[in-house]
Amino acid sequence: MATVRKTITLTDQQDDWIKAQVEGGDYTNDSEYIRDLIRREQERGAEIEVVRAALIDGEKSGQAKTLRRRRIQAQNSAARMAEYRLSPAAERRPGKNLEIHARGVGT
Repeated sequence: MATVRKTITLTDQQDDWIKAQVEGGDYTNDSEYIRDLIRREQERGAEIEVVRAALIDGEKSGQAKTLRRRRIQAQNSAARMAEYRLSPAAERRPGKNLEIHARGVGT
């Protein structure tokens, strides 16, 4: 990938921050740290766009129904419980070491 040389102006505080990140060992130099910041901001922007699109789709889908917190929690709990089942061995030994297998995995 081609690179472009840029000159940026930072405050002393910002420069000290970058130096501390490099000295911390996570980055080999200032440029690597700045590039990582840009990559993370690009990823964050993409995630925001996904959420924004989902919100727009939701608004276009029509009138929303009122959901109560307890109903939502109950639905989430039921869905999680449906994902798991006890292994046949655990079903034969109530109170013993439980073996839990995700649906479609295990015996």
